[in-house]
Amino acid sequence: MKKLLIRDLTLRDGQQSLFATRVRQEQIDTVLPLFKQANFYAMEVWGGAVPDSVMRFLNENPWDRLEKIKAGIGDSSKLTALSRGRNLFGYNPYPDEVIKGFNENAVKSGVDIMRIFDCLNDVDNMKSTIKYIKEAGGVADCAVCYTIDPKFTPAQKVKYLLKGKKIPKDIFTIDYFVQKAKLMEELGADIITIKDMAGLIPPTIAGKMVRALKNELNIPIDYHTHCTPGFGLASVLMAMINDVDIVDTNIMNFAGGSAAPAVELVQIFADKLGLDTGLNLKAIVKINKKLKIIRQQLAEFDSYKQFPIDFDITKDKLPVNIDKLFDEAIEFAKNDNEEKLLKVTHKIEDYFNFPKPNEMVKQAEIPGGMYTNMLAQLKHMKMEKLFPRVLSTVPMVRVDAGCPPLVTPSSQIVGVQAVNCVVDTNNNNPFYTETSVQFVNLVKGLYGKTPLPIDPKFRKKITGSEKEIPYDSSNYKKQENPSLLEFGGEKLAKNYKEELLLELFPSVATNFLKSKIEKRYIETKQKIEEAERKRYEKARAEYEKLTPEEKEKRLREGLYNFDWGSEKAE
Repeated sequence: MKKLLIRDLTLRDGQQSLFATRVRQEQIDTVLPLFKQANFYAMEVWGGAVPDSVMRFLNENPWDRLEKIKAGIGDSSKLTALSRGRNLFGYNPYPDEVIKGFNENAVKSGVDIMRIFDCLNDVDNMKSTIKYIKEAGGVADCAVCYTIDPKFTPAQKVKYLLKGKKIPKDIFTIDYFVQKAKLMEELGADIITIKDMAGLIPPTIAGKMVRALKNELNIPIDYHTHCTPGFGLASVLMAMINDVDIVDTNIMNFAGGSAAPAVELVQIFADKLGLDTGLNLKAIVKINKKLKIIRQQLAEFDSYKQFPIDFDITKDKLPVNIDKLFDEAIEFAKNDNEEKLLKVTHKIEDYFNFPKPNEMVKQAEIPGGMYTNMLAQLKHMKMEKLFPRVLSTVPMVRVDAGCPPLVTPSSQIVGVQAVNCVVDTNNNNPFYTETSVQFVNLVKGLYGKTPLPIDPKFRKKITGSEKEIPYDSSNYKKQENPSLLEFGGEKLAKNYKEELLLELFPSVATNFLKSKIEKRYIETKQKIEEAERKRYEKARAEYEKLTPEEKEKRLREGLYNFDWGSEKAE
């Protein structure tokens, strides 16, 4: 029986996609014993927004979270994390010593597999992480970030022609992704992931990409997508039919919508296709029940508030008409009938009460997070009526900036700049009157090579120089680790892992570490005061038992001092 490995995303990408990364460690602790029994090939539990969010919003230590999960899971599943190659978690690149230190400590704290991606698909930005994660004993899972060519309106095409410019096309072909993956394999990648964070890969393309990568590479292929525009479940099925090695899923109550497809639905397809996932479904059913409770506790962060039906895959029988839909989906997938496949998978998702496809994101063909961020930016300025113009401006900004893939953080950089450009014209100013620091750095070349070369004249307009300026680590300045005089001169970061937090998340880590020290300082002060109070009460009790003569004598001899008590009484 052929195997299909399952990577569970519930505790990282699942909660990040649906609940703004607000799951607390105490909630995670309730499901770890069951996850240990579930037999997932791997569990993504760290990286992405987790390290920042657990400090910023939950006042928890990211390293503690990783180590506690490792202690709970042991070696039953491989633990995986997500990082942005040379950028690690932020916008700015880091020097090799920071990248090395981070990856070494990630492995020491429990990471088995590091998924590495670069928002520009610039493989050079992934070299150092591949090297250091493997040297530390970890597995290098290298992601090719899926994106699509910019789409222009007829009017925009005419404008480009009148300006003597050519609209680029056929940039992000299947061969483009295959060639990137081959470079990654040459650098030592152990796994290649097709990373579709926006959920934009239609089923037919998903199948072709998996087939092409399987034909060209000698390492396992992982398929990662989201359900936002409605392609997710159908595309995962198409990947399975084309012999993908690993599929990323979430457990049902943390699945669907802007997250990945549900493992329960993937399991039904796997059973019908004769694929062995090796999962302990009884454990997964129990986890799902606990996840429902956790999701209810996260209601204020749950944008959908739409729970899937209660479904026990170990004993609940599907209605005949629903079971038939799974069979039909498989047939349509095998025949590359994308239109009918999508209709059937949407009916399946409707039955299980997952959110319907986001048609606006589907039409805009951009990531959901980018879409909502641009809209929020305009609403903040009370200019949401300009949103259609912003959407039509995104392709132009992308082309000007070398056509970066719409993947975090380049998607946010392009989105913010598209809003700036529309606001510029609304204020009777030319495009690019206002530019963000990140956009300038992107055009300058600090983030790496863009898929298309940037016009030197445009670069000069934005940066003041036609010359591309790549990242230079010699200019990097290490974050300061000050002594906090107000707390007895204690160092802000007391060990290397805390120093890394300062390097990667300067402002958030500073606040987090300072609050920990302040809390500890107050607790220590309270303990000292409590001990002093008990000493006083004991001395006072002994003193009251003495005769008046003994009291006077001992006070003269200085054997009793009640100053502390007097001060407190006042």
